[in-house]
Amino acid sequence: MKTNINLFWVLATFFVVLTAVYVLWSIIDTGRTEWVGAIALGLSAVLSLFIAFYLRLANKSIGGLLPEDRLDADVDDGDAEIGYFSPWSWWPVFLAGGAALVFLGLAAGIWIAYYAIPLVIIGLIGWNYEHFRGNFSR
Repeated sequence: MKTNINLFWVLATFFVVLTAVYVLWSIIDTGRTEWVGAIALGLSAVLSLFIAFYLRLANKSIGGLLPEDRLDADVDDGDAEIGYFSPWSWWPVFLAGGAALVFLGLAAGIWIAYYAIPLVIIGLIGWNYEHFRGNFSR
């Protein structure tokens, strides 16, 4: 994790320098600041700082070295159980189709989203409660 922290600090420094160069270049070229690019690059620097700061806090709270930071670690040392995922579930596909229709409705016509939102709600409820009904209930 320390490598990731250092990478984001370097990236934040890069964006700060790039923002300064961009602002100076736009002042030299046009005589005024081009605000859209300056703000975008500045916010990229701020985002990199946020991520570096969060990773530093997370590294302190872990209190030890991660397997990725140790030179003597094996691949299996970092292989933790992430969670329980049901491989037979069709609800994520149903939910993705509903979400795709919602975004299509936002792009093409809002009336499509009105029909797709109930599909998204049904997909969410079905995916959350699939282990309480049928063959795989608990």
